[in-house]
Amino acid sequence: MKKFFILIFCLFTLNAIALDKETTFDKRLFDKAQSEGKVVIVSSWIKYCSSCAGQMKILKTAKKDGGLSDIKFDNIEYFAFDVTNKEIANLLKVQFQTTLLIFKDNKEIYRSVGETTEDLIYEAIKSSIKI
Repeated sequence: MKKFFILIFCLFTLNAIALDKETTFDKRLFDKAQSEGKVVIVSSWIKYCSSCAGQMKILKTAKKDGGLSDIKFDNIEYFAFDVTNKEIANLLKVQFQTTLLIFKDNKEIYRSVGETTEDLIYEAIKSSIKI
């Protein structure tokens, strides 16, 4: 019986992770944001990936709170997509979930795979603002 409850708990936890994820990437909006001079951040995810959920949570906080106290993360557009969407994955040359991309001036200036450390993600965003 104890194993049954553990299994149920794990399934609900995994389901909760999966529910937070949605594809927000739109090529037209991506191009528009870049043409407006915004920094564009794109993250990839896949269903039931806990590291993807962790990375997305950090990005959601950065978007909501505006970033670190000394530098505000404004003029930034955030997108996410399911890495199994081959059209988007091929467009951005993304092969793995939890890939984080940052674009500025119509160029990719940062790429990481599997990064879920808040300080490192914030540092990458902060660096992109200064470039």
